[in-house]
Amino acid sequence: MDTAVVKKWAAFFIGILVAILIADRLSSIIIKVTGFSGVVQFLLSFILYALFFFAILYVIQKVFRVDFFGFNRE
Repeated sequence: MDTAVVKKWAAFFIGILVAILIADRLSSIIIKVTGFSGVVQFLLSFILYALFFFAILYVIQKVFRVDFFGFNRE
């Protein structure tokens, strides 16, 4: 197997993992600070997590030039 392909897949999975961990931590911190509970907490947590996750993926994509999900394909 070509080392370039292995590096590409490793960068892809590491990028996803980093985005998951950072998005989870940031959304958890914001939810704790706001003090919401119940359904509002669930919805706000979900929305914040999704926003952070995709924003982090976008930043990783721009900085490290890793193509997540083919956003730049035409």
